[in-house]
Amino acid sequence: MPNMKNAKKRILVNQKKEVSNNNYAASMKTAVKNVERAVNSKDKKVAEEKYKVAVKAIDKAAQKGAVKKNTCARNKSRLSKKINEM
Repeated sequence: MPNMKNAKKRILVNQKKEVSNNNYAASMKTAVKNVERAVNSKDKKVAEEKYKVAVKAIDKAAQKGAVKKNTCARNKSRLSKKINEM
């Protein structure tokens, strides 16, 4: 357990940031799964609409620092490749 006041505060701040980052990462993963479901159902129009939502969620997660930028770029690339192959 921390003894100093600033160390105690850092623990509280880190817990809040962890919850926030988990929310951004979870929404990103959900959006990616929605695109993959649309691709598996062979519905290109729906997949493209879900892709736009997914890109927004992915970029938001990268902007907030919940996931690394390369992870976001890789996810967007893989999703767009799957849609284009339909």
